[in-house]
Amino acid sequence: MEPLTVPAEAFRSARTPQASEARVLSPGGLSGFLGSISVDSLPVLDRMGVEDQTGEPLDLPHYCALLELAAQKSGNDAFGLQVGRDAAPHQLGPAGAIALTSETLGEALGNLARYLPYQLQNTAASFVRNGAACRFEYRILDGRVLQHRQEAELTISTILNLVRRCLGKSWTPDEVHFEHPQPPGVHVHRQVFGAPVFFSMRTNLLAFPDPGLSRPMPDRDSERLEARCATLLQLSGSTGVLGLTDQVAGEIRSRLPSGYPHIDGIADALRMTRWTLQRRLAEHGKVFSELVESTRRGLAEVHLATPHMSIREIADQLGYSELSAFTRACARWFGAPPSRVRERILRQKAVLISERESHEMSIAAQTARLK
Repeated sequence: MEPLTVPAEAFRSARTPQASEARVLSPGGLSGFLGSISVDSLPVLDRMGVEDQTGEPLDLPHYCALLELAAQKSGNDAFGLQVGRDAAPHQLGPAGAIALTSETLGEALGNLARYLPYQLQNTAASFVRNGAACRFEYRILDGRVLQHRQEAELTISTILNLVRRCLGKSWTPDEVHFEHPQPPGVHVHRQVFGAPVFFSMRTNLLAFPDPGLSRPMPDRDSERLEARCATLLQLSGSTGVLGLTDQVAGEIRSRLPSGYPHIDGIADALRMTRWTLQRRLAEHGKVFSELVESTRRGLAEVHLATPHMSIREIADQLGYSELSAFTRACARWFGAPPSRVRERILRQKAVLISERESHEMSIAAQTARLK
């Protein structure tokens, strides 16, 4: 395996960032990352309004949006899932390379959980063994990120790939969980993982019995491991700084499929009392119920743009026990019932896609003439 080389300019220097930064880019920048997963970078970056600045990190919401857009451009709904399954873990970032050079499988999973949040800031990861039962959990903490299916499936399938690197391609977990709603064509997920896959869960995880955590990693290298850990910590600087309202919105988002989120549970998750949370939100000019409302509205727009989800399913995802309550909310937010809002969103989406494709064809034709 080729050693991972991460130039200093690939990350901003060690400092405390003011916003989340996704540290998964290859030394070649955005184009290099997209090219490594067989996606033509130019139309993707152009549509996002992002310039390819070699080595510049991308904030987490933009990174997730980039993967969603790459899935659209590739025409592969299971894009992130299959990229994570097929790519070598070191291709997808320094944390994967650290895991590969760990001494044992258990150390590899522990190191991945420790260092992944330095690579993908404002995320949380943990590897827990309870008797013979093991769980690797991962989730995005940033409440600004409302659509993250491709990123979650890429990350979890990369972890699967890491374990199989040690135990062989036939290894399968007991269960797989994802935060996002069930997509169409879930047979692909079952084929990739060889296990039951559950959606709309509180976190993304692999659950499995102890597969032999003391098994040595094939690419273990203690000197390279130490150097990689030191480099990532030095260049990253921290696991990120997230504003209070974005933290609260992230906790709200993860709880909505289970019903209306209670402030007490979110305060506990943030390690503060209910009264402290209310006071600190007030200092930011925010009220908890308003954050629930704004998070629901943002997710409603995302889900209504997803044709395979029924209106009833969307209402459930947003924590409404009654469809009528969701209908009233849509009228309040958008001035129309959910079905009409969906028609409007899909019509606008089709127009934008058509305009973008015409623009790309025009540019391609001009380029061909110049050649």
